[in-house]
Amino acid sequence: MNQMIVHCEEQVTQMALLEHGRLVEFAVERATGTTLVGSLFKGRVVNVLPGMQAAFVDIGQKKNAFLYVDDCLHPHLEKQPKQKPPITSLLRVGQELIVQVMKDQLGGKGARVTTHYSLPGRYSVFMPYADYIGVSKKIEQESERNRLKQLAEQLRQGEEGLIIRTVAQGELTETLEGDIESLRELWETIGYRAKEAQAPALLHRDLSMVERLVRDAFSREIDQLLIDDVRQLKKVQSFVRSFDPELENRIHVYKDSEPLFTRYRVKDQLDKAFQRKTWLQSGGYLVWDQTEALTVVDVNTGKYTGTSDLEETVFLTNLEAAEEIARLIRLRDIGGIIIVDFIDMDTEEHRVRIVERLETMMRKDRTKCLVVGWTKLGLMELTRKKVREQVMHQLFQPCAECEGSGVVLSSPSQREPEIIR
Repeated sequence: MNQMIVHCEEQVTQMALLEHGRLVEFAVERATGTTLVGSLFKGRVVNVLPGMQAAFVDIGQKKNAFLYVDDCLHPHLEKQPKQKPPITSLLRVGQELIVQVMKDQLGGKGARVTTHYSLPGRYSVFMPYADYIGVSKKIEQESERNRLKQLAEQLRQGEEGLIIRTVAQGELTETLEGDIESLRELWETIGYRAKEAQAPALLHRDLSMVERLVRDAFSREIDQLLIDDVRQLKKVQSFVRSFDPELENRIHVYKDSEPLFTRYRVKDQLDKAFQRKTWLQSGGYLVWDQTEALTVVDVNTGKYTGTSDLEETVFLTNLEAAEEIARLIRLRDIGGIIIVDFIDMDTEEHRVRIVERLETMMRKDRTKCLVVGWTKLGLMELTRKKVREQVMHQLFQPCAECEGSGVVLSSPSQREPEIIR
């Protein structure tokens, strides 16, 4: 059974996705510090930097947003100039423009914004000026892909662009038409607000975390959605009723005295998933280390000794590790460059199968991922789009003593260094 469960408190809402009882996705939203990704602002250019081919835009937040030259050009790659123009020919200080947040403020960096606007709906993504049609790669049947692409061509107007989402597979023309029309009306409303507003101003905020995840992840593959708050339940029921009434009977309120996350072992699974050292069922283990832009995962056989064949033991450990790494990358919401140091294998067939297993498992991730492949040093290289602050940073705080390094300076009187993990 696949389940989505939502735990609500006064200042925080947490949401978990379980596949046969196993935690595969987790999100948290606090009353303060809500994500701005997807929100649109009327901003004012405050600085143009020719040396960086970028500009800083005041959108009314503590830090000015960063706008790169690529995000000022036409959204369609084929309509962009072969040579990038200087940023000074596109923007000037004091200029007002509509921008959309594509990455939240992370660390000391302000939000990253774009003029490649996109408004996601249940079945499609509406892009007012993109001038192209895309169909989700997860829809594999060629005849269905062609049907949806032709349908999108009929429904779009002028320079509009559309991306047809996975959940649109098998849907009727009327369903997609209603979804696209509602997004088109939303864009018109944003345009009216922009004409009236004085920069900096918020023009449109994306859905709340629960509504966003219900829109993107709640499908016929989810057997049950449990919520332990009646008010939130009614909001979700009304929201689901607006795009797929047949799913409403899968939404239930949780009333048991035992806490929801305790009942479904979410807390226990979170505690294990976010440790630096995570154990595999076979007895092998993974070690995770992170920098601001890079995550490194080391695979070890640990307690697993296999049978009589060393190569088979190594391969089976790596195969299990590939599945668990894909799950934990998604669960931890890790973004950026990811390097995996699998145990060395002698057989090329085994190396190919590890890549195939990783690619298969990472297709389940709704965030864009790419398995780049083996490096010359025999390391596996992956990338995953970084959009929001990692879940780990929302759940945990760096240690005040070691500042996240995991060690403290040993006392001269101690015979052995003191290590705090």
